[in-house]
Order: sequence, then structure tokens, then C-alpha cells
Amino acid sequence: MALLIETGLTGWMSDADIARDIRAVDPDLDVRTPDTIGDADQITMVAVAGLRDARLKELPNLKLVQKLGAGVETIVGNPNLPDHVRVARLKPDAPAQGIAEWFVAYVLRHQRHMPFYEAAQTRAEWLPKEPGYSPNTTVGVLGLGHIGSRSALMLRAIGFQVLGWSRSPKEIDGVTCLHGDDTLPELLGQCDHVCAILPSTPETKGLFDADMLGTMKPRSQLLNAGRGDLIDEAALIDALDVGRPAHAVLDVTSTEPLPSHSPLWSHSGVTITPHVSGWHLGDALADVAENYRRLNAGSPLLHEVDRTRGY
Repeated sequence: MALLIETGLTGWMSDADIARDIRAVDPDLDVRTPDTIGDADQITMVAVAGLRDARLKELPNLKLVQKLGAGVETIVGNPNLPDHVRVARLKPDAPAQGIAEWFVAYVLRHQRHMPFYEAAQTRAEWLPKEPGYSPNTTVGVLGLGHIGSRSALMLRAIGFQVLGWSRSPKEIDGVTCLHGDDTLPELLGQCDHVCAILPSTPETKGLFDADMLGTMKPRSQLLNAGRGDLIDEAALIDALDVGRPAHAVLDVTSTEPLPSHSPLWSHSGVTITPHVSGWHLGDALADVAENYRRLNAGSPLLHEVDRTRGY
């Protein structure tokens, strides 16, 4: 039995780097990469960022797909994934911290008028402008799981008024938590900034359509670090043109990489970052090694996904 590392990504950690770090956790593990795969029949677990159908067909004894991250919708939704193959995700601390920092950075960038001052500097203009006052600023966090809870607490610690939203009831100290579909428009109408970290499910795909965007507070900011299919991008362009919201910061888009012809690139109300908010895995590769051991021992897995629910 062996573990194959195949991220399917460029511009991130290499397969060889991840394999090296997992071997450092447990030198006894049989860890392979596409360059050292050997006998594919021996592969029982694969760790991926994205699962390729071509590779899936080559692994007849696959038992577990380990996502090197949180979102698993493209894996559980893959019609070619056999029913017996289990799926697990990671819940590492490092990317949760990184995504929370990304939210904070772009909320503060807006609060402190950083783009305004950068533009003024190019014109050698001294133009004071009143910044937003954190205690009078409401930030909404959509999705109150591991990452969303961390983000809400970090924003609250700075001094913002924080509202949280999820489908089921949650409790977070210092955060007013709402739940259920009926409460989302109410929250959006109150928030100066909306930070979305929702998973991709049938209920969230296209959730931010023209009607939902129309419930946002005028001149607000929408930040998305969850899944790109949350937002109807054509509707977002129209909504930005009327200031509801006035600005969007997108770390994820419906198609990645974002095509060069997308109007999001050139719209003055959009800031794009290339899916970098949760870069580091920290010590999460220890969980990959642990799941490999648990799979071989027949023990319960860490962070196993309910394939019928999608998370």
C-alpha cells in the first residue's frame, strides 16, 4: 500500500516538496509522486488539490482521496469516483489564520482608504480623508466553520461589530450569530463589509445573484475567499455599477485561473487575488500521514467527508 502525492497545481508547493515533508513526519511511509509512482496497483491513497479523471482510472485499488485543503466539492461531485472510495479534507490552523488575515487586510485597506492615498501620492497631493471608525463598522462573516470562526474572532478583536451567518445555529463569543436563509438578506443590509467563506453546495451555488446582491448595504464591500461559484459574476458587475456593493475583493472566481477576457480584471470596483489567501499548510501534513496510517489500520479517519452532504 502506498500514498501518491499529486496536487495538480503549479505555482504552489511541488509534489516532491509535500512528499518530502510527509516523509519527515514518518520516514516509514511509502510516499510517491507522479515521477516515482511505480506500480499504480499499490496506490491506496492519493493526496490532491484537484483530482484528475485520467489518474483516477489508473488507480484500481484506491480507497481514499485526501484533499490538501478544505473544499471538496469537485471531488465528491466527480461522477467517476467509485462509491467505495472515501474522501477526507484538511482542517489545518495555518490556512485558517492566513484567510482570516486576508479578510482583515482588505477590510482595513478599505477602512483606511489606502487606494485613495496611493493614488493621491502619484499626484503629489496631500488629501486627508476621514477613515472608517471600527466600533461603528459592521462586518459580516458568512460561514462559521473552522475558518469563518477564526475570521470572525480576529475581526472582533480589532474592534469591529461582527455578525456571523450559517445555515445551522452557532455560538461565538462577542459575535452575533444568525442562521437560516431568511436571515441572510437582513444581515447583508446591515454590513459595511461581508466576508464569505462558504463551501460549494447546491444551496450556495449562485447564492449571490442579482436579488441577493441587491440586499447589500449601499457602498459596502464584498470579500470572497470561499468558493467562486457563490457569486453570479455577471450580476456582480451590474451590482457594482450601482454601488450595492461598491467594491468586491475576490480570491476565488468561477473559473480559475480567471480568463484574461473577464471584465472582473478591469472593473474599477474589483480587486483580484489569485487564490492565495490560505497558502500555508503548516503542520497539516501530519494529518495526511495520520490518515494514511489510519486507513491501513482500519481506524476512523480524520476529517472524513460525508459524500452525500458534500462536506
